[in-house]
Amino acid sequence: MNNGLQTRLFGAVYVKRIDFSGLTGWKKFHCFILHSITYFTTSENLRFVSATFILQRLASLSAKNNTEVQQLLYIKIWNLYSDRIIISFLFSSYMFVSTHCVTELVVDVFLHASPTKRNKFLTVGQPKSARCDDVESLRKRKCDEKNIENPRGNIDINTNKPVTIRNSNTGKLKPEQITQIQPQKVTLTLRSGEAQTFDLKFRRAEDYPIDLYYLMDLSFSMKDDLENVKNLGTDLMREMQAITSDFRIGFGSFVEKTVMPYISTTPARLINPCTGNQNCTSPFSYKNVLKLTNKGDEFNRLVSQQQISGNLDSPEGGFDAIMQVAVCEEQIGWRNVTRLLVFSTDAGFHFAGDGKLGGIVLPNDGKCHLENNMYTMSHYYDYPSIAHLVQKLSDHNIQTIFAVTEEFQPVYKELKNLIPKSAVGTLSSNSSNVIKLIIDAYNSLSSEVILENGRLPEGVSITYKSICKNGVEGTGENGRKCSNISLGDEVTFKISVEAQKCPSHDKPEVITIKPLGFTEEVEVVLKFICDCECAAFGEKNSKDCTNGHGTLECGACKCNEGRIGGQCECSKDEVRTEDLDANCRKDNGTDICSNNGDCVCGTCECKKRENPAEVYSGQYCECDNFNCDRSNNKLCGGHGQCVCRKCVCDANYTGSACDCSMDSSTCLAKNGQICNGRGICDCGICKCTNPKFQGPTCEICPTCPGVCTEHKDCVQCRAFKEGEKKDTCEQDCSYFDLIKVNDRDKLPQPTDQSFPLTHCKERDANDCWFYYTYQHVSLGLFAFCLFSFSECPAGPDIIPIVAGVVAGIVLIGLALLLIWKLLMIIHDRREFAKFEKEKMNAKKLATLTVTNCMLTASG
Repeated sequence: MNNGLQTRLFGAVYVKRIDFSGLTGWKKFHCFILHSITYFTTSENLRFVSATFILQRLASLSAKNNTEVQQLLYIKIWNLYSDRIIISFLFSSYMFVSTHCVTELVVDVFLHASPTKRNKFLTVGQPKSARCDDVESLRKRKCDEKNIENPRGNIDINTNKPVTIRNSNTGKLKPEQITQIQPQKVTLTLRSGEAQTFDLKFRRAEDYPIDLYYLMDLSFSMKDDLENVKNLGTDLMREMQAITSDFRIGFGSFVEKTVMPYISTTPARLINPCTGNQNCTSPFSYKNVLKLTNKGDEFNRLVSQQQISGNLDSPEGGFDAIMQVAVCEEQIGWRNVTRLLVFSTDAGFHFAGDGKLGGIVLPNDGKCHLENNMYTMSHYYDYPSIAHLVQKLSDHNIQTIFAVTEEFQPVYKELKNLIPKSAVGTLSSNSSNVIKLIIDAYNSLSSEVILENGRLPEGVSITYKSICKNGVEGTGENGRKCSNISLGDEVTFKISVEAQKCPSHDKPEVITIKPLGFTEEVEVVLKFICDCECAAFGEKNSKDCTNGHGTLECGACKCNEGRIGGQCECSKDEVRTEDLDANCRKDNGTDICSNNGDCVCGTCECKKRENPAEVYSGQYCECDNFNCDRSNNKLCGGHGQCVCRKCVCDANYTGSACDCSMDSSTCLAKNGQICNGRGICDCGICKCTNPKFQGPTCEICPTCPGVCTEHKDCVQCRAFKEGEKKDTCEQDCSYFDLIKVNDRDKLPQPTDQSFPLTHCKERDANDCWFYYTYQHVSLGLFAFCLFSFSECPAGPDIIPIVAGVVAGIVLIGLALLLIWKLLMIIHDRREFAKFEKEKMNAKKLATLTVTNCMLTASG
């Protein structure tokens, strides 16, 4: 070792000119400790900081001759780095050299990080965000367990009033005293990607109050229906006593917008829109006749005073009326109880856009416009859309029953599918069945509970799982609802809320979950874990961030305004971008950080990819772990790791894509040979040296002559002393072992053997069949198993053959005789017919001759 100058590279430490001679006491120990720390410090377990701070601190203490403070500092250093100093003593002869203490020291020192994170955990080119990863990945990247901060979400039940269970001792309760869902308020602390699940109970309460509003079409076609509705109040209240003791009923009517072309606007028709002698009331859009009341007689009295009106077109303005009934809570008298709206009509409906026919283009504003119980803005606002109605009915917890005639059932059933918690009943032509319709529809609606939630914050999702009556479970959309719920039944919903990202603002969010048609709801407060706990204990103006130009948070520097770099070592104003970018170009190329990162203060910070498992790395971001060769669509064949675009293969694998297995077991044939002795095993696959053979272990030879035919003569001569080789049998046919069996069924079967087996059936010179099996046991060694007896064809049976020939000749002769006889009969008949014809002609000729003679004689 030279006596004045030493240069040595040790890990991340670069030391120049270290001399300790001439020093005594604390000064020598001063240099000794300092060199021990810098020399035996590694990047695995220390954070980056400039050594000049320690040097300056010790130098200032030395100048002041402050020995006591120096000693305290040494003791602190000893406590922090005693393990390294002990190692230093072992190498003391190596470190103590000639004349003076540390004349020049250029070194990167890595000191212990805070208990949360370590600055040198990151590899070259990795951004600070690479500190965040799943726990298993952090462990693989050699992050100490105690330095991993892994905050978890939790659930706090803030309000948990139990559901109401009534018994014989329970008196009458007010609506606000009845609880049907539990809990009422929950606070969820969410971490991205981690769902929090809580249970929501629903119990259908007995004797729960009901408000029912009857909304009726009073166009002229409903005249006979109005007569039957006049006594609805008392009759319906009597029937509803079996369901609830707290029932209220109201009444409203509608016709149409009071503009052309929906009604006639002539003065006479505005007074009486009906023709002939019919006495009708003036047309109107919607009228609230009776707000909700528990007096059935009052309902009957006011409904009896109503008169039919009229309009021009068939569809009615019922949507205007439904909107006002939903939003005018105070005028209608809705309570926070079960709300039912019965919509009775015998016609279709107008919806958004139809108002343009009357010159109305302003969309419905969804607000209450009742004055003196009359809707006054029908001529100003268009009809509401179906979606608008759905929203308002849901917001005001109203369940709708459509009581319509048979003709319009299909239309309103389609409408029911768009409006949750609604039902359709068939109204008789005169509304005589309206009470039964309402009771049946209410029972149907109340036996089903459907959960809905309010608007979710961006990046938050919610899923439901229902556990219904008799333990029936539902997931997906079915997880939101339970059916066939009777009074007193209790069902449970498991609700999972998950955040995929943090909100843009640092504030809690609130969502509501409620059963459709019910006023009760669960308030869910969402809090988000977006920072590690160590961020709250950041050290502002930390010396670890280059002379205090940043805040040390979780072991990383968060730079002040105008400062950049991993340790905030650069100033945006003092350093030119061009100079910094030059340090980020590999081999003086043109690409900055290989186009895979950003140059920050002369150092490349590599980009993050959407897949967190895919990472750019390297001083110039020239490396990655996802661009290696693939095999079977797997990176490195699934048998290695991609390191800087090259596969590092697992044991027993080689090749650029780690697709070459060094294991020869896959080439092993059943006979124990590699590739049946006909090839070599290359990357776990047999490559047959003889092109005639193929197959996984070179066992197939499609172009070879038949194996059975090839060995036929030798088997025949060995077994029966016959065949073409019977004279040279001993010389030519001794290459196999022959085993004889007495039963053909005892021949070996392919499933019983560990070697390929072939069954053979051959014919000898006497046309007799013999059977044997063939096995290729090993190279040059064969085994044959033979059925001892030949199967020769039996000779023909002469008697049946002769009898058959004779019978055939006889039958053919008889057939020929029959044919000859038939032909003769046909010929005779033809001749007879010809004879008869000639006979008739002869008679006619004779008669003609006699007649002529008589005429001559008389003349």
